[in-house]
Amino acid sequence: MELTRAQRSGPRTAVVWAALRREIERQGGRPLTVLDVGGGTGGFAVPLAEDGHRVTVVDASPDALAALTRRAAEAGVADRVQAVQGDGDALAGLVEPGAADLVLCHAVLEVVDDPAGVVAAVTAALRPGGAASVLVAGKAAAVLSRAVNGNLAGAAALLADRHGCAGPRDTLRRRYDADTAVALLRAAGLDVSEIHGVRVLADLLPAAVADGDPQAVVDLELAAAAHPPYRDIAAQLHLFARRPSS
Repeated sequence: MELTRAQRSGPRTAVVWAALRREIERQGGRPLTVLDVGGGTGGFAVPLAEDGHRVTVVDASPDALAALTRRAAEAGVADRVQAVQGDGDALAGLVEPGAADLVLCHAVLEVVDDPAGVVAAVTAALRPGGAASVLVAGKAAAVLSRAVNGNLAGAAALLADRHGCAGPRDTLRRRYDADTAVALLRAAGLDVSEIHGVRVLADLLPAAVADGDPQAVVDLELAAAAHPPYRDIAAQLHLFARRPSS
C-alpha cells in the first residue's frame, strides 16, 4: 500500500505510521472501521480516510472537530469521517461496542481523569482481534529535557513523582515508561505486541541537520525506535496491542 503524502510527514510520526501500515497490510488492505480517540483536527483520521477507511473521531474540542470537518471536506473524504464531541473519559457512552477494527488513542492517557477507564473503553470498542495504537508521553525524556534546560528542580520533582508529573503547573497529569504503559493496557485485557519510541532523536537534532537530510532522520528514527535504551528515552512511547479473538 502506497502511503499518502500526509502519512509521509517526517520523523515525528514515521514510527506510528509504520505500525499502522503493517496492520492495514495484515488486514489485506480492506477498508477498516477506525476510531480515533482525541483525534483533534484529523492528522491521522484524514489520511486514513483518504486510503478508504471509515474513521470516527472523538474529541472534546468543538474547534478541533470543526477544523477536522473542513479538512476532510477539502480532502474529498467527508463521507468517510465522522466527528463526535466528547471527552475520552466518557468514551464508553459515545461509541458502539465491538465495532472498531482499529482504535487510535494518541496523547490521551496522560491528560484524562481515569486512564484505566479509557483503556477499558478502548478495549470494549474493538472487535475481537482488533488492534489499538496507543501513544503516551515518556517520563524519561521529560526528566532529561528539564535537566538539560537547567530546570533541575522540575527534573527532580518529575523523577520522584510516581505518576511522572512535575507538579500543579505541569501541563500533563502523568507520564509513562514501558512497564507502566504495558501494565495499563494488559489490565484492560489487551495483548501488547509492539513497543516503540517516537521522537527518539528528532527533537534533539539541530534544525540544520534535520532539514539537511530528512529521510536520513526518518531512517534513524525507525532504526532506533524498537531498541532500548534509545526507545526508552523517546519523547513518546507507542504501543501496539490487540484484543484477543476469544
